[in-house]
Amino acid sequence: MLRFLLILVLLLAGGAAAAWYDYDRFLTTPVAIDGDGKTFTIERGWSARRVSKELVAEGLIDKPHWFDIYMRVSGKSAAIKSGEFVLDNLLTVPELVDVFIAGHTRQYTHSIIEGVNWRQMLMRLATAEMLGQTLDSVNENTLMAAIGYPDLHPEGQFFSDTYRYPKNTNDVEYLKRAKRTLDQVLAEEWDLRDPDLPLENSYQALILASIVEKETAVAAERPLIAGVFLSRLKKRMRLQTDPTVIYGMGERYDGNIRRSDLTTDTPYNTYTRAGLPPSPIAMVGREAIHAVLHPEATQSLYFVARGDGTHQFSETIEQHNAAVRKYQLRR
Repeated sequence: MLRFLLILVLLLAGGAAAAWYDYDRFLTTPVAIDGDGKTFTIERGWSARRVSKELVAEGLIDKPHWFDIYMRVSGKSAAIKSGEFVLDNLLTVPELVDVFIAGHTRQYTHSIIEGVNWRQMLMRLATAEMLGQTLDSVNENTLMAAIGYPDLHPEGQFFSDTYRYPKNTNDVEYLKRAKRTLDQVLAEEWDLRDPDLPLENSYQALILASIVEKETAVAAERPLIAGVFLSRLKKRMRLQTDPTVIYGMGERYDGNIRRSDLTTDTPYNTYTRAGLPPSPIAMVGREAIHAVLHPEATQSLYFVARGDGTHQFSETIEQHNAAVRKYQLRR
């Protein structure tokens, strides 16, 4: 009996040693990734056991029981994050788990372009790579309700920038981030604004910034164009800017603006109405906001496009009419 028990103990010890050796080798050997790397996706709500099954299915590990034991012993099961991960071929299992915990997922990018309106923005957003689409057939009210601002007009409310996002992000989450960024930038710029601007609040600054954005093809002209518009507001002159008229025309705009369009009243026609329009007319970036709140000092009250992206600025109506004849009527 003693001899039998001794043999049994030796067998158990040998088995334990072999198991420990196999477990240690599992943890220290890099996972099976060929080539330059591999993507692996963890969906929301997956448990550590589900992750181990998917790792086996993807051919990355072949002993899920050791993976499950490691996750229990390490206490890391609840820390794994969802997302799409890019894995290299030098990762051991503990390093692999740390990648999942750190949440360094593959990132995609999409830009909101300066000068687009909210409908154009949504059309482009629908083509964004790996971005979940939930905003089918929205109007201006349902769009803003979806991101938590049901009483706000959507125009100009999303900051023009390039945003990075992981797989499983949806369009509402993307737009909420763009809205938060706009609010932050606008507040920062408003707090540092020049004194004596004829603007009552930051929303008026955003409206004027959208007009500057639509009028400007050359970035260096933004502060000067902003200075012209602010001078006109101070003198209670109408802004008389074509982009607001075009915005008010909506679907009637066919690429041409006619004299009759300039005299047809809409809430956005700054030829027929004084002051600012009721909302922005496009998305803007920081540069346009900054230009409006830090305008270039100028005596100019008029400008006309030269046809090469720049403008001719004038202080008097006589100078302006001459510039119109030179740069517009001859064309």
